Amino acid sequence: MSKKKLDFSPNEFVVYPAHGVGKIIAVEKEEVAGFDLEMFVIVFEKDKMKLRVPTNKAIDVGMRALATPDVVSHAMKTLRGKAKVKKAMWSRRAQEYEQKINSGDLIAIAEVVRDLHRQDDQREQSYSERQLYEAALERLSREIAVVAGSEESAAVEEVTSVLVGRAA
Repeated sequence: MSKKKLDFSPNEFVVYPAHGVGKIIAVEKEEVAGFDLEMFVIVFEKDKMKLRVPTNKAIDVGMRALATPDVVSHAMKTLRGKAKVKKAMWSRRAQEYEQKINSGDLIAIAEVVRDLHRQDDQREQSYSERQLYEAALERLSREIAVVAGSEESAAVEEVTSVLVGRAA
C-alpha cells in the first residue's frame, strides 16, 4: 500500500480559515482516544499560537495553500471597487463580516476591508466596526505579505493606499 501524499508539507505557509496565515512546522503522529492520528502542527507567529490539525481533516476544515498572485491581484481589484453598504441592522451585517473574515477566502476578506474602510472625513466608526475592519485588514495584509515575500507593514501600506486612492 502506498503512503498517501499529504496536501501540505512542513515549512509551507497555509491559511487556516479562523486564524489566517500560519506555517506548518511539523507532521506528527499522536494517539487520540486509542487511534493513531497524523497531525499538522501549525504555528501562527503573530498570535503566538500553535494548532494541531489532523492531516485527513485539513481540507474539510477549509485549510488551504496561500493565494496565488492572481488571487491577490483580484483581491486588490476588489479593494478598488465601490463599498457596498447594506441597509440591514448592524448586528446582521457584523455577523456577515465576521463570517467572511473567518471563511479564509481572500476575496471575501478584501470585501470586508473595502466595505468598512473610512476616509478621515467620513462619519465615525463604531468600536465593533473598527475591530472588524482591523481584523480583516490584518488577515488580508498578512497573506499578501507572505505571498509577496514582503513585510506585513508594506502590505498594509499597499492596501491602504489602494483604499485611499479609489476616492480620489
